Amino acid sequence: MNAGNKNLSKPPHPGAHLQDIIRRNRSSEAVGAYAVCSAHPEVIMAAANQARANESILHVESTSSQVNPMGGYTGQTPEQFASFVRGVAYGAGLPSDRVLLGGDHLGPFPWRREAASIAMSNAHDLVRACVLAGYQKIHLDASMACADDSPSGLDERTIADRAASLCETAENAIRDLPSNSPPLLYVVGTEVPPPGGESAPQGSLLVTPATHVQSTLHAFKQAFAERRLEHAWERVIGLVVQPGVEFGEWNVFDYDRRKAASLSSALPVSPQLVYEAHSTDYQLASGLKQLVEDHFAILKVGPELTYAFREAVFALSAIEQEMLRGKGERVSSVREALEAAMLRNPSYWRDYYHGDENQLRISRFYSYSDRCRYYWFEPEVQAQVDLLVKNLNAYPPALTLVSQYLPEEYAAIRAGALRPMPSEMIRHRIGTVLHKYAKACGQVALPCL
Repeated sequence: MNAGNKNLSKPPHPGAHLQDIIRRNRSSEAVGAYAVCSAHPEVIMAAANQARANESILHVESTSSQVNPMGGYTGQTPEQFASFVRGVAYGAGLPSDRVLLGGDHLGPFPWRREAASIAMSNAHDLVRACVLAGYQKIHLDASMACADDSPSGLDERTIADRAASLCETAENAIRDLPSNSPPLLYVVGTEVPPPGGESAPQGSLLVTPATHVQSTLHAFKQAFAERRLEHAWERVIGLVVQPGVEFGEWNVFDYDRRKAASLSSALPVSPQLVYEAHSTDYQLASGLKQLVEDHFAILKVGPELTYAFREAVFALSAIEQEMLRGKGERVSSVREALEAAMLRNPSYWRDYYHGDENQLRISRFYSYSDRCRYYWFEPEVQAQVDLLVKNLNAYPPALTLVSQYLPEEYAAIRAGALRPMPSEMIRHRIGTVLHKYAKACGQVALPCL
């Protein structure tokens, strides 16, 4: 068994396995964990297969925008999402004790344009729903200002107080679960990168000063104590800071460990706490490895996975056009359906993309921000993806076309590691990203379908 999976069978539940990884990381072992922050079915399926291949935990987190009591943009409640993930895991051969569900950015973010009282009320409902659905890892994120907050943003104490109130809701909710339910684990922070990627220009991203680490932890510890949540504070396993890692419309801020060196030594002595690195999408493999070595032991990835899905779907669409030309079959129109959906409801991309109409069109399809990920759940778009898969199952693509449009998948097919089937090629494409993360975390198994 590889280094990242040492003693996997011993922890009694997946949260305990994550805590074991954290302790080992703080003992200078180059091991970590990656969280798949996506609700896309193909991403979840690819992640489950990768976890099976690595003999590791399937760690999936839904964001407050993706999944919430009102349905989120996926149309799923936490209970529905949890049931779906567990079903995928079961189909992949993973037992329930190897599935770790988490909530990412649990707080008022989806309702931030409302007054704080309304936004926080919805956030409490969200946290409670996640806990009752069996989520075990909770990222408490109240870092964003609501409609009636100061335009200059929130101070550290207000963020901590709101997060502590959400923690209290979570601790109360778990009392409604069976007494043998695993304890909740928490992640906190005030300098949290916004969901969806940073839009700042290259070179303007600042690393969190090391002095902020202790002041942030002190503010949260005090806020927890005021609500008599000392027992919960002992289960805070992660702190979110800005290590200088981010992505925007066309740029990626690569990790520079020299700029973040002081953060590595700023963690408290307690071995139960590490940094959680958000927005690590598109980082180089070497950068991810260095993040883990520098105690950013929990890596979050999401948009890069649906970006890989989009790459595979667009490539297969081009193959389909070649394969079905002149055959009288109805060819899918994935790109057209996706574009129509994005133009019909621009709310998910309008504030992120800039330029003339052609530049906007290119951004909608190809930017690192991958805002098109919000639209794959539209029925019209999904119907076209289903037609694409159906057509290429009926007319298997010529390997030379796979070589032209999906060279990595072509190589895997030629090596006998992959079948030339559309769904498997899509998951393989996603799997190349997952493998990069697995390897950075000390898991060395090969990508698996």
